[in-house]
Amino acid sequence: MSKYGFIASGVLGLAVCLCASLSAQQPPADDGIPIHMVVTVEPRHGTDVPEVKREEVMPFEGKTRDKVTEWIPAQGDRGGLELFILIDDASNSSLGTQLDDIRKFMSAQPASTKIGVAYMQDGIAKVVQNLTSDHDQASRTLRLPLGIPGVNGSPYFSVTDLIKRWPATTDRREILMVSDGTDPYYGGHDTNDPYLQAAVDDAQKAGIVISAIYSPGAGHFGHSYWQTYWGQLYLAQITESTGGEGYDIGFTGPPVSFTPYLEDLGRRLTHQYFLTFLAKPPKKATWVNIKLRSEVSSVDLVSAEKVWVSPEGR
Repeated sequence: MSKYGFIASGVLGLAVCLCASLSAQQPPADDGIPIHMVVTVEPRHGTDVPEVKREEVMPFEGKTRDKVTEWIPAQGDRGGLELFILIDDASNSSLGTQLDDIRKFMSAQPASTKIGVAYMQDGIAKVVQNLTSDHDQASRTLRLPLGIPGVNGSPYFSVTDLIKRWPATTDRREILMVSDGTDPYYGGHDTNDPYLQAAVDDAQKAGIVISAIYSPGAGHFGHSYWQTYWGQLYLAQITESTGGEGYDIGFTGPPVSFTPYLEDLGRRLTHQYFLTFLAKPPKKATWVNIKLRSEVSSVDLVSAEKVWVSPEGR
């Protein structure tokens, strides 16, 4: 399939989605700019997630508490989800033992979830399966990674490429990365990777949540503690910044099984909400740091760390 198959098969859908997106861009309210976010309710202990009501959600800009106008469970007619499985083609062949775990996860998703599959290769997201409700069909497109060190350049190029080609929609949009997170194109060993930051910014502007499972790369990078240390920090940064979850961070070898991580991700997807609140109107477009708190003390509200706000609306 062409690397642009994702676009080619969705021209009509793109027009429809863009219309829906534009209609959802509300004009600034008298008392603020409407900001829309996907929020995951995460229990602090165990797996039981208590109900959180709208009046118990508190978004803050600094010390200023903003007004919540919507808090809608991502269920029923609002349960739509577009989920891309994005696999690093520079991964070690040991990833092959985890493919059945990923297939089982895909098959277990509800009919309201559309799944796509792409491989990080040559700085792009090479789509092998466009978003589809046929989960079995999507699972059949999974394959062993090429296992060639450096074949991907930077995994964050591929994340950005996928985001920029992903049509807007009113459904949730999320990515599950499978990668060691290392960035041989940048080559630095610090927290200033510009390609990582660009991917974070693009995801936050698009409202896309990114989660990641660490899987070692092929060749020397796959067992270099120095390289994998920074790669795992990068995965932690992109997932934390976009409201997702990073799995197996701090571990240098291949996971025994992806199943526990995928089960946890599945639970998270069933406890998400659409949040709308009114932010202070800025004088010019800018990033705004957001902190969410809840009056329900047994949960955390997990979301992107910042949002892009303009005077005309987000």
